[in-house]
Order: sequence, then structure tokens, then C-alpha cells
Amino acid sequence: MSDWQPKRFWKQAQAEACDGGFTVKLDGRPVRTPAKAPLTLPTLAMADAIAQEWDAQEAVVDPRTMPVTRGANAAIDKVRTQRDEVIALLAEYGDSDLLCYRAAGPDGLIKRQADAWDPMLDWAAETLGARLFVGEGVMHVTQKPEVLDKLTSEVAAFDDFALAAVHDLISLSGSLVLALAVTRDAITVEDAWTLSRIDEHWQIEQWGADEEAAAAEMVKKTAFIDADRFYRFLLP
Repeated sequence: MSDWQPKRFWKQAQAEACDGGFTVKLDGRPVRTPAKAPLTLPTLAMADAIAQEWDAQEAVVDPRTMPVTRGANAAIDKVRTQRDEVIALLAEYGDSDLLCYRAAGPDGLIKRQADAWDPMLDWAAETLGARLFVGEGVMHVTQKPEVLDKLTSEVAAFDDFALAAVHDLISLSGSLVLALAVTRDAITVEDAWTLSRIDEHWQIEQWGADEEAAAAEMVKKTAFIDADRFYRFLLP
């Protein structure tokens, strides 16, 4: 396996207007995606953020420190080329949303889930017109086809860049409802993350924390917050 990493070769990264939107140039040379597509961005705010990420690189380029760049690359190289597949993948979460699968016990966990998750399902019913049913345990809960169609329409309404953000909000939380609530400012991204981790935090309270699991959760939480930040760069 190679240890090669791309080295910094530029002095300055600059966001600029271009045909179709905005881009980032390194010493006047336009940045391209890993698939060699033009890095054409929908907003100046996103271009500025990406330029700052490139300027922050030191001797070698570390993509792990460039979440906005990674999100834009995903939107252009992956979502744009597989849009229908991405929409179908994300819409499937409506049929298996985390908020719909409740513990059989103990009573404390049952109450905690209900207190936290029922208001979000009520929000989805009232705001999105999508009332999801709740079940106990891990057995599949059948949802109404018209409700799933409504949720699919919600996902399909996002453009490619928003879908890249929503993909992470959904996949990291396990909840389409929470992700949609974040994008509509019905809940903060931090609160959405907390709601998505109720089961895990309950277990920590009972048995104590595990350092490795805590580190893995922090990586996921950071990615979740980064996805929301990426989405915000798309707003007027």
C-alpha cells in the first residue's frame, strides 16, 4: 500500500465566479474533482469555505480536514451521476426510520424514546403530511404507500448539492424524519444528533462508556454537523 500523499504546491486559494456559478482556483488554476470534473459550486459562500480549506493545508493535503470540499466532490462526482439511485436509497429510510422502532423495555427507555421521538413524528405528520407508524422491537413496521411516496417526494426535491448533505444527515442518524427536520430548521443539528443516540446513551448510563465507542461516535457526530454546515452554504 502506498503512503503517498499529495503535497501542497500552491501559494493561494481563491474563490471566483465562473460559468454556472463559482469555483476555486489555486494560483489561478481551477480545482477539479477527483473524477476530473470542473468544481462548479452553487454559492460564493461554499466556494469561499472550500478556498479556506485549501489554504489551511500545510505540507501535504489531508482530505479529512476538508469536509466542504469532500461534500462538493460527492455532489458532483456521485450524486449528479447517480441521482435516481441516491434518491431511492435515502427514501428507503422512510420505511425503516429509527424513530419508528421502540424498545420493549425497560420502562425508562420506553418513556425516553416516546418523549423524544413522538414529537418529531407528530411534526412529520403535521408539516410533511407523513404520519409514520410505530412498532416494538426490530420487526419491520409497514408504512402506508402514500406516506412513503410523500417522503420520497421530499427527498427528490433537493438539488444535487443538498442531497449530498442530506445523505449524511440521514445515514448517520438513521432517520429521514430527523434529517428533514434539520433542513427545515424544526430542530437544531445538535439536538437531532442527541435524539438519534438515545439508545446508545441509555446503554452508557447503564453500563458505562467505552473509549473506542465514544471516539467512533465523535467522528460520526462531527460528520453529522459538517453535513448541516455544508447544507447551510446552499441557503440564500
